[in-house]
Amino acid sequence: MKPWMCPILLQGHERSITQIKYNREGDLLFTVAKDPIVNVWYSVNGERLGTYNGHTGAVWCVDADWDTRHVLTGSADNSCRLWDCETGKQLALVKTSSAVRTCGFDFGGNIIMFSTDKQMGYQCFVSFFDLRDPSQIENNEPYMKIPCSDSKITSAVWGPLGEFIIAGHESGELNQFSAKSGEQLSNIKEHTKQINDIQTSRDMTMFITASKDNTAKLFDCTTLEHLKTFRTERPVNSAALSPIFDHVVLGGGQEAMDVTTTSTRIGKFEARFFHLAFEEEFGRVKGHFGPINSVAFHPDGKSYSSGGEDGYVRIHYFDPQYFEFEFEA
Repeated sequence: MKPWMCPILLQGHERSITQIKYNREGDLLFTVAKDPIVNVWYSVNGERLGTYNGHTGAVWCVDADWDTRHVLTGSADNSCRLWDCETGKQLALVKTSSAVRTCGFDFGGNIIMFSTDKQMGYQCFVSFFDLRDPSQIENNEPYMKIPCSDSKITSAVWGPLGEFIIAGHESGELNQFSAKSGEQLSNIKEHTKQINDIQTSRDMTMFITASKDNTAKLFDCTTLEHLKTFRTERPVNSAALSPIFDHVVLGGGQEAMDVTTTSTRIGKFEARFFHLAFEEEFGRVKGHFGPINSVAFHPDGKSYSSGGEDGYVRIHYFDPQYFEFEFEA
């Protein structure tokens, strides 16, 4: 698989990329990294629209709401911040006791969820704030705070209709927490190691997990039924589902500390494409000079982006053959 045009290279970070995220229309791409900068780019040409300035530590997560009015970021500076997407103005700051690892808006954009790390004597919590009630943020009083004493949450997303969140843990466990009552609705353990990333399908019926155990797995959002497994030889840092085809893209590589000093002239870290139904790999795209930390499909399915340990984000447009490709089972 060769992308038919050179990938667009986004150079806006000084440290490794932690997450990339398209808004719902796909005209904007948000990128965060282990530097304090939050960037937003036009996905069509890779032009940088602007930055959201205020964090003082690595930024672990980013999300945009349904109509791209607000942006949410969580950082190792022990804060979760809400921004005006258009002006870059900081609208709210929630102080936490430890690093904010994951964050997200519910479907309506009214409720935010974020999880904090287990560190420095603090346990892992998931906090929920209703933005329609300004006093919650002002007084730093979430309407709900769920403790996770067993194993820290490493990735979390909202389920369909904002009824629950799906959380992946350091232990490889997955569970659902009700956004109304906070109770644990279900719990499964299909992965043997840490879950690095969770992304839902466009219609929110399924989600895919990426794990340190060298696999990505597909699950049903509501029942948590395990549907498919995609196997590789190295840790999977991120996985995304195509909105138009039965395709999955995986990004990974070695742990940063295990990367040996081999020839770095060629970016040999590959994004790997699998068929959703057959669980078979059908293509790879090279390019990054280190492990891929985050992958995302454009909402129209005609391009995808990857963010790497090398600090670069690459936007790849698929070549015409990709759209005519028939999988030979």
